[in-house]
Amino acid sequence: PKITLDFSTEGFLHKNDSSILTYNAFRDQFGRDELVIIAMEPPQIFNTEFFTWLKALQEDIEENVPYLDDVTSIINARNTRGTADELIVEDLLETFPVDETSMALLKQRVMSNPMYKNLLISEDGSTTAMVVKTQNYSSIGKETDVLAGFEESGDDMGVSDPQPVTRAYLSNEENSAIITAIQSVLAKHARDDIPIYLAGSPAVTHSLKASMMRDMRKFVMLAVMTIAIFLFVMFRRISGVVLPLVVVVCSLLSTFGLMAFFGTPIKLPTQILPSFLLAVCVGASVHILAIFFHRLQATDDKEASIAYALGHSGLACVMTHITTAAGLLSFSTSRIAPIADIGLYASFGVMVALVYTLVLLPALLAVLPLKQRRSRTSGNELTVMDRGMNWVARLSTQKPVYVLVVSFLIIAVSIPMIFRIRFGHDPLRWFPKDRPVRIATEHIDQKMRGTVNLEIIIDTGKENGLYDPLILKRLEVAAAHVETLDYGEVFAGKAWSLTAILKEINQALNENQSAYYSIPRNRDIIAQEFLLFENSGSDDLEDVVDSQFSMARFTVKAPFTDALKYHQLMMDVDRYFEQMFPEVTLQITGMMPLLFRTLSSVVVSMARSYIIAVLVITLLMLLLIGRFRIGLLSMIPNIAPILVMLGIMGALSFPMDAFTMMVGSIAIGLAVDDTIHFMHNFRRYYDQKGDPAWAVRETLHTTGRAMLVTTVVLSIGFFIFMFADMKNIFDFGFLTGITIVMALLSDYFVAPALMVLANPVKKT
Repeated sequence: PKITLDFSTEGFLHKNDSSILTYNAFRDQFGRDELVIIAMEPPQIFNTEFFTWLKALQEDIEENVPYLDDVTSIINARNTRGTADELIVEDLLETFPVDETSMALLKQRVMSNPMYKNLLISEDGSTTAMVVKTQNYSSIGKETDVLAGFEESGDDMGVSDPQPVTRAYLSNEENSAIITAIQSVLAKHARDDIPIYLAGSPAVTHSLKASMMRDMRKFVMLAVMTIAIFLFVMFRRISGVVLPLVVVVCSLLSTFGLMAFFGTPIKLPTQILPSFLLAVCVGASVHILAIFFHRLQATDDKEASIAYALGHSGLACVMTHITTAAGLLSFSTSRIAPIADIGLYASFGVMVALVYTLVLLPALLAVLPLKQRRSRTSGNELTVMDRGMNWVARLSTQKPVYVLVVSFLIIAVSIPMIFRIRFGHDPLRWFPKDRPVRIATEHIDQKMRGTVNLEIIIDTGKENGLYDPLILKRLEVAAAHVETLDYGEVFAGKAWSLTAILKEINQALNENQSAYYSIPRNRDIIAQEFLLFENSGSDDLEDVVDSQFSMARFTVKAPFTDALKYHQLMMDVDRYFEQMFPEVTLQITGMMPLLFRTLSSVVVSMARSYIIAVLVITLLMLLLIGRFRIGLLSMIPNIAPILVMLGIMGALSFPMDAFTMMVGSIAIGLAVDDTIHFMHNFRRYYDQKGDPAWAVRETLHTTGRAMLVTTVVLSIGFFIFMFADMKNIFDFGFLTGITIVMALLSDYFVAPALMVLANPVKKT
């Protein structure tokens, strides 16, 4: 099986989530709601030269861009008019105006048409847009799709009526093919005097995918290279570099192979998997190799050195991997699908890495021709490290109370900052300010009042229920009310439903008089008018109502901004519609509501996940250490770095999104690793002499070295991500790197201070 990619909005949700089922039913009925918007600002819109250019551009897009359903601009905008005996629905510019008078009349018609406003032309008349609607379903396996289409044509495709034939929606690759083709056509028609802006969620998704793939590939490679250099500096052996990386590669192949086997796609947050497994695998390998090479240097007995290294660090490695996997598994219940995926697959990867570390690594050490090595500079370097470890040991064992007071003060300052953390999901703001897709989206949001849609489904539950003039009148009133909603960053830029078409028909059938741009009061007249429109050859009604006239779509255009900022708009819309339409079934869906609902529930599920992780890890620490009081104390150096990291997030206003959310799980995993290695070896040395200060010093001189090296290597591996273009990757790299450093400081100072105070000197 092949590993797939999914960078779509709906990819953040589980396939059986009620929100996604509602959204899918909506798409099955009305088509894809994610539109590509191409905005243009010519010197003059109402100008024959511009119309000629625009028509050529539109024809080129229709001919050369794949997977399209419909392309609309002022060239082919719906123009409904009546003659003496028929209703005519035609393209607005069947023929271009021939003189200034007819051009002025056209401009007046366009600017006064409520349906065109903020959809095809801005309120000030300076910007016009082409709206590209893509296919809803993927063209992969098209033969079966054609048959499925015949089956559907005779039935009502209602939201409540699940389809027997499940069809794949437009794929990530197809979405990218659309945007790439549009960009190519736009480049061909580019003119210096006509700025063009390409936006809409498909364009954002495509840019997001391209940037993330480029950044992650580049920085994972850089992280590997940096780690390789540091491993070489530490071990002065090629084997010291190659062996940990072999373990990393094997673990990654196993993990991604399992994802491919179960058909789990790589999504935006799951891209951290390579970095995370790199961290865990290298950490465990370094602990084993540090002891092995140290022993080999002293004894020149390879087999005995392997046995000693496994005896010294094997149990600690087992415990670190079990605790890390347990911490990660707590995320497997998350409502955000990629975070649940990370919980499952990262924990699998961690356990596979343990097997490779304890089985493959010693086997490779046994077969490779490794010998004792004389290092020309080792004496001096060891002295520098020895002096450093002695200083850490002295401070933490001679002034434990001082160390703990300072540590708790730092935690006390951090805790209030945690309450300043805000949750958010704003993919557009991940891009640098000068990225074309961000400039275009923000510009169109401002000029055309939005680039994404909220969708409200009004289901009367009865055939021809939407011929009711009272319901239609309330829909008209609702559209006018919703367009007044403005909360600053979030606003309803435009709202419409099938009433817009009905009012156009009614006006056309009443000698095109503007006084008749209204909803007829008679049910039979409404039914007749809709029938006339359907017979005119236009299929525009399919976009707003089902074939039985029982279910309507009410669309609200809004800006592309942080999904959680939609709270007030959605609450007010929901409350208003519940009051206005007590007798119908209402459902709010669309891209932003989808994300809003998901992320709202994440706060609770994330808190639950962290609590479960801490409880499970505490139990495992108690098992490892064997003493209840010491086991509980050992959790303090694990939790402290996470509290400080969350405090930094709050202080620096980093949003808690799908990426930064994962820093905590990585932090718990890596902080616990060092603590377990420290506690495991401290207990061994303390049992030997009964002197906690001596046990701390010996632990720092053996395990402490490996802890320092793994921290330097891993933190640099993550700090490299700070050079990324994407802000979310910068945040992820900075927070993870700084948490790894704080975890080491916690294990160097807080853990020894606690052990000295908790363990009395035994008389020998």
